[in-house]
Amino acid sequence: MTANAQGERKMSAEERVIRFNSYFRSLREEIGKVIVGQDEVVQGAIISLISNGHALLEGVPGLGKTLLVKTLAEATSLTFSRIQFTPDLMPADIVGTNILVETESGSREFKFQQGPIFANVVLADEINRATPKTQSALLEAMQEHSVTVAGVIRKLEEPFLVLATQNPIEMEGTYPLPEAQVDRFLFKLIVNYPSLEELAQIVDRTTGTLEPRAARVLDASAVLEMRRTAREVVIADHVKEFALRVVLATHPGSEFSTDLVNRYVRYGSSPRGAQALIAAAKTLALLDGRLNVSFDDIKQVAKPALRHRIILNFEGEAERINTDAIIEDILERAKAEKELPV
Repeated sequence: MTANAQGERKMSAEERVIRFNSYFRSLREEIGKVIVGQDEVVQGAIISLISNGHALLEGVPGLGKTLLVKTLAEATSLTFSRIQFTPDLMPADIVGTNILVETESGSREFKFQQGPIFANVVLADEINRATPKTQSALLEAMQEHSVTVAGVIRKLEEPFLVLATQNPIEMEGTYPLPEAQVDRFLFKLIVNYPSLEELAQIVDRTTGTLEPRAARVLDASAVLEMRRTAREVVIADHVKEFALRVVLATHPGSEFSTDLVNRYVRYGSSPRGAQALIAAAKTLALLDGRLNVSFDDIKQVAKPALRHRIILNFEGEAERINTDAIIEDILERAKAEKELPV
């Protein structure tokens, strides 16, 4: 390859990074016109979309979780669907079912009626209020981006994103998500209460004469382009090893685990945790104008990527140990390890 050709290829990569950042910045700014604060949650939701993953939003009612999901769909020109999970919700209410219809000739035939899962952005509102049977209807859709009804596999339109919400304080009459389902979420995002200044902005925006709306700044093709660009980001072997050691450190009894993990953790992260770390870190690298993942990228996404994949033992539950504290402990030890250049 000639030097000129190498220069052209480098310029092309730089242009893709600039374009990616322009798209991301436009999307984040547009969402910010509607959603006050919650910067980490907004960025996490966008990263989930770009990383071809899903996100679980946990927070008390009234913090704008539903509005965030709807605004994200509006700003990206993607189709939006909301599923309100209740104890009487059935799997067919989500994926759809075959119904008997009468044709123009007078005969009858079965026709598939799509459920609300057939959308680009799906809000699974209060997902822990439905029974495990209904919750499991999302498993195939989240993993394979398809649904199977009456033996027929139907692909979902890309991009496809599930954003689920759950209330952490009102647990009566709820069904905790099975570990297999929780593991299919790329991120678990904690939606905190707004500050005094943010609360004042929320009141001004929602009680005035003008209702803030997000303009359409991207479309499906732009989102898919961002996904392709993110996958092109490279990760050096020593950075990848750092990410893998962090994941293995969540397992009690591992050679990389900390005293906190050995005492309070029953099960650690699955390999999906490593996939989530690296996929999300690639997006962060692009936001910093780089085409290679750094140690800091891995550390920034460690909490949302791993907090829901660490299962505490009885002692950890009894002492109300926060999994974020366990992840911080793991990162501190990894940073102190002499063989890990951080």
